[in-house]
Amino acid sequence: MFSPERLAPASASALLSPGQMAKSGLCIGCGTCMAQSGGSAAMSLDRYGQLKPAAAHRPDGFAELCPFSPHARSEDQIAEARFGSAQFYDPRIGRFEAAYVGHVSEGSFRADGSSGGMASWTAAELLKRNLVDAVAHVVPCSGAGERLFQYQVSRTADDLRKGAKSRYYPVELSRVIAEMKRQPGRYAVVGIPCFIKAIHLLNDPVLEERLAFTLGLFCGHMKSTRFVESFAWQMDTEMNAVAGVDYRLKDTARPANWYTAHLRLKDGSTRSKDWWHLVDGDWGAGFFQNSACNFCDDVVAETADISFGDAWVEPYSSDGRGTNVVVVRSPLLQALVADAIEEGRLELSAVDSAFVVETQAAGFRQRREGLAFRLAWPRSGIKPRKRVAPKWSGLPARRMLVYWLRSAISANSHRVFWLARALNMPAAYLRWASAMLALYQGVSYSRGSIGRLVDAIARPGRKGSKDDGAGA
Repeated sequence: MFSPERLAPASASALLSPGQMAKSGLCIGCGTCMAQSGGSAAMSLDRYGQLKPAAAHRPDGFAELCPFSPHARSEDQIAEARFGSAQFYDPRIGRFEAAYVGHVSEGSFRADGSSGGMASWTAAELLKRNLVDAVAHVVPCSGAGERLFQYQVSRTADDLRKGAKSRYYPVELSRVIAEMKRQPGRYAVVGIPCFIKAIHLLNDPVLEERLAFTLGLFCGHMKSTRFVESFAWQMDTEMNAVAGVDYRLKDTARPANWYTAHLRLKDGSTRSKDWWHLVDGDWGAGFFQNSACNFCDDVVAETADISFGDAWVEPYSSDGRGTNVVVVRSPLLQALVADAIEEGRLELSAVDSAFVVETQAAGFRQRREGLAFRLAWPRSGIKPRKRVAPKWSGLPARRMLVYWLRSAISANSHRVFWLARALNMPAAYLRWASAMLALYQGVSYSRGSIGRLVDAIARPGRKGSKDDGAGA
């Protein structure tokens, strides 16, 4: 089912534009196409709180540089060129030198991050060893403005610390790419899989010379800005009162997968609520998901020099201090990590690819089995080209319903929230979301009266999907 290359006709590539990709639901909002404009075009938030490019703009070679374009190089092609001599290969996680599970032992990296601190530690170590001059990463926005987070180029350890923690928020790369091209030096870029792929697709000799390392983050899907606004509604406050958000407030006394959303308000007060008490807090249900995420087949950032995720298996998922799973593809970074383990600065244990996949099991089901099913659906506009072949048959009816519900929730959450926002009626969205959550969890996990009904309809002895939704 997982095919390295499914080629699309090249004749239409010259006609492809950012506007067409957005209209087809395939724009992730990374901003790399706008980075080719020389400042003549910009990214902006649409009515659903998702970043989109100027529709009329078509940079040279766009069809080959957009990460979701059917004419762009696949993750397999990029990884083969970059890591062709890697020791190991697994079609689910790509080429790699080593994989680990564990955390940072030194400093406050683990305490300051959402997980085990490995992403921040690696970026800081690259600066410390003078392997890079700067790191492009996501930080909270300073000052007034509509957006809460943005990419920043950091050149000191103090500035780098601002990028700790997970950010489930739309950001884009155009501004930092422009800075990397304008300011000589060696750079590392931290990003989710499609952003790292987009960076490698840019056909720019200056950028290729200056991009020293890419640091990838395992990804379930991208959220819109409305996710935070929904938090505010459910915590009895207004979005214009919110100064900042922590999506995963760390509590070492509780399991790592017990997420708590934490809002910092402009008056100095705070609001918090556990995700399981939020109507849209089940990650796997797909509330506010970018539509392009329905057509992604890269869970672990296969084109990055090193990538990091959460170890969502026991005993690690119950450790509130946070634990990383790490995939290393660069021989230089593998030596750097091995040295730090030997020195006692990192507490990491070697694992195989099967362990990595197990930690992201729900995500791989969504990006393999679920993707194959979605690719078989009729659709208009640009047809995505993925490494997974379309497959309509072979799935139990209940499993197909799970995948259909996720797509329906992700699409309609944007529309219902927009309407509730326009009418100033938060309850309209909250009641709809609560009903959809009950339906989704009943079908997926056999919860409540809906679950009992679905179980009764299903064949005897068949309980349906039990995936935990994390990362899916």
